[in-house]
Amino acid sequence: MLEKIIQKGYTAEGSISVSTDTRNLPAGCIFFALRGENFNGNRFALQALRDGASLAVVDEDISKYSENLELPEFSERVIRVDNTLKALQQLAREWRRQWGKTIIGITGTNGKTTTKELTATVLGTKYNIHYTQGNLNNHVGVPLTLLQLTDKHELAIIEMGASHPGDIRELVDIAEPDCGLITNVGRAHLQGFGSFDGVMQTKKELYDYLKAHSGFCFRNLDNQYLSQMAGDLQTIGYHTGKLPEGTHLVGGYNSENVQAALCVGEHFGLSREAGLDAIRSYIPSNNRSQLLRTEHNTLVVDAYNANPTSMMAAIQNFITTPSVSLGSGQDELRILNKSSDCRMFILGDMLELGEYSLTEHQNIVNMLLEQKQQNVLLVGGEFGKTTAPYPVFANVQALAEHLTEHPISGKTILIKGSHGIHLEQIINKL
Repeated sequence: MLEKIIQKGYTAEGSISVSTDTRNLPAGCIFFALRGENFNGNRFALQALRDGASLAVVDEDISKYSENLELPEFSERVIRVDNTLKALQQLAREWRRQWGKTIIGITGTNGKTTTKELTATVLGTKYNIHYTQGNLNNHVGVPLTLLQLTDKHELAIIEMGASHPGDIRELVDIAEPDCGLITNVGRAHLQGFGSFDGVMQTKKELYDYLKAHSGFCFRNLDNQYLSQMAGDLQTIGYHTGKLPEGTHLVGGYNSENVQAALCVGEHFGLSREAGLDAIRSYIPSNNRSQLLRTEHNTLVVDAYNANPTSMMAAIQNFITTPSVSLGSGQDELRILNKSSDCRMFILGDMLELGEYSLTEHQNIVNMLLEQKQQNVLLVGGEFGKTTAPYPVFANVQALAEHLTEHPISGKTILIKGSHGIHLEQIINKL
């Protein structure tokens, strides 16, 4: 079955063309009819074949959804399997094995996407790199990323996300990394993990795989949790250090992401100086540690994700950093942030915390009060349950209306919250 799929899906570029969505269906691709709680790709298999898919991988009970797939013109282009997701994952693992080169696996509570981007930027100065695009880091995204590997790629970086125990184990069994990196462990997705110990055990699944397969890790030697988790796993170490000058990154917490990327780069033959030059050229995007200067305010936008660990780090850094920079070299523009009157926070709910949610949101409020912060706007129902003395808006739409009626000017503003709150929608109001 896998050989037939590989033969049919092989592209001129040397990858395997796969689609799970008929809205994005390259000619000649393999359509996998994935099924979830709110969707069923089997219902679209016939459409995929009519629109140019070379094969459709469907469930055994496809006849419940399309009798037309029994017709001669379609029957030879249909592969029936017990589980279409598992078939996709098996295909990706087989393709990874045929590719046969080094894969670096990256996971962690905070900073894994930034670390992945920085590492790719550094290694990309010497190698043809393939790496996870965006945050396609789950049980579907990882296989799709692996299937894009070609003989031209010399190294691959695969980001791995998790929200439940066993998630990382599932992903490493597909990607089979040769080495790996856990950025850190923190209090995130507690609803799925159950506890901080659950977070540690799940992230540790990367270390467990590497240890069982004679791999090694890149590890922050200053992180006691990672030291505890790694045990006797072969380690190439680095230290947290300080954020180098001249980068476009905002927030001292990015220092360990930079040091991780430099450590990986040095292992693969790049000098530290070359690595730093590459990192200084990297410009954050997608609302991750972005520094924006609008007509009226300076914004530190970190609204792609949030959990208690990253939220506290961002707040503390924002309060204690005397200045932030926009640009580098002679064109550098420093935005002074010394006055608390100019400093402002717009914070959104941290999602997926389960029974810990009220406590963790109250801890954020308490931290702001202890730091005597006055210019604070909060968004979301979870902050609404706290004893916050600050204005709390039910959703981003309510906040947008408030900002229209009460414009803000002359502030340096930290914007942070979970992606589901969509704080990026108020940037044009600032």
